Amino acid sequence: MHGGGSQRHCRSWGPVAEYNDRVESGRLKEDEHQRGIVQNLEDLHEMLSKYSPPEVVQPTVESLKPKKSFFSIFSSSSPQIKLPPISSLLPKGLYMYGDVGSGKTMLMDLFYDTLPPNIKAKTRIHFLNFMQGVHKEVHKVHMKYGNEFDAIPFVAADIASKSSVLCFDEFQCTDVADAMILRRLIESLMSHGVVLVTTSNRHPDDLYKNGIQRESFIPAINLLKSRLQVLNLDSETDYRRIPRPPSGVYHHPLNAAAKTHAERWFRFLGDLENDPPHHAVHQVWGRDIEVAKASGKAAMFTFDQIIRRATGAADYLELMRHYEAFIVTDVPGMDTRSRDLARRFITFIDAVYESRAKLVLTTAVPLSELFLSHNELDDAMKGGQSDGSIPKGDDNEDVSDVMRHLMDDLGMNMSMLKNSSLFSGDEERFAFARALSRLSEMGGREWVERGMGLENKGGLKEKEGWDRVRSRWREDTL
Repeated sequence: MHGGGSQRHCRSWGPVAEYNDRVESGRLKEDEHQRGIVQNLEDLHEMLSKYSPPEVVQPTVESLKPKKSFFSIFSSSSPQIKLPPISSLLPKGLYMYGDVGSGKTMLMDLFYDTLPPNIKAKTRIHFLNFMQGVHKEVHKVHMKYGNEFDAIPFVAADIASKSSVLCFDEFQCTDVADAMILRRLIESLMSHGVVLVTTSNRHPDDLYKNGIQRESFIPAINLLKSRLQVLNLDSETDYRRIPRPPSGVYHHPLNAAAKTHAERWFRFLGDLENDPPHHAVHQVWGRDIEVAKASGKAAMFTFDQIIRRATGAADYLELMRHYEAFIVTDVPGMDTRSRDLARRFITFIDAVYESRAKLVLTTAVPLSELFLSHNELDDAMKGGQSDGSIPKGDDNEDVSDVMRHLMDDLGMNMSMLKNSSLFSGDEERFAFARALSRLSEMGGREWVERGMGLENKGGLKEKEGWDRVRSRWREDTL
């Protein structure tokens, strides 16, 4: 090993060291976008070096047998046991997608070959081969215990006992049999503490496109997007030749990768070369509004710095006059005890949206749980489903799936919120529902990339055109 030798097996030797080694030896060519992805691998490597996978507890045969009841004779589907929750201590895995030639295999090599020494049980396998093995094991279990036996948790526990880190090459879903069990299989593996890292040639949203019963596969897509960090390996650069960050603009949880996420977007949305990061102060009615870190048209601060301080609509409007992109870090989950913070944050979100600015967040919880805790959401959902104001999902859906549908549907969102005690009236519920809908829109690719000046969309001309449109619009509204 070039320049490494015995170093390679020491604890500090991770993906970045291996990448540097390969570049120095001429086996790889330096690539700024690729180096950014390697940093994501390094962040996960660091988390894994401190990770102690839990002991896998195999569910009992008795617990997975179908429970006979009077009503079960009218049901065509086999009842499934409730899976144990996924631990908040589970490191967030990676989903890396890109075209042929984007370096998927090389990046997986870098990650797998440098896994920290405390990770003893690890497996790397082509995804289709893995699924064939799963179906074979499920068949064996059904032959032994009957077709109504809930085999997935049983098989998943066996896989988890052999691998605490599971790496898939070429994740795809082309088969209805795979589609029907993937959500439950992945969730079962994660509930046993398995960290997943996978490559694919398509974004999760494009998996199993036009497949039979695709609606039933949507919960699996949602699980992949919420539980894995999705990274685009295809390099896109803007008119300055700076690579667009490979991830979306929202990141949770607040782990080691959150800092990388925020800094990378700040570098891209700011102008570090011509306006180095600095502290800035703006005034509203004789009061100072402080920006912890500013560069060009980008401002970065923690949630506490911008929301927990006694700020309001006038402060936010002043910031909108000076900046076009906001990176807010360390956003907590809010619930009934933090109603004032939730209201203030909603006012900030509305100001960002109405000024057509960009918003980057690092949050403690998924967006769907930003203003209501998981338990509060669950209670509100059950209340809405029992009175018919919210349609019942299928057995594979949980509260986070339902909430994702609601984020894209303002009317359904309002129905859900009527069952929550967090808001004092319809006007407040509407403001919250609209904020969720706007967060969803601002996280979309079209909103994020508009005015970026990406080379494949027209470069500097595209950026200048959007600047003119936004300038006229802002004159009319701010």
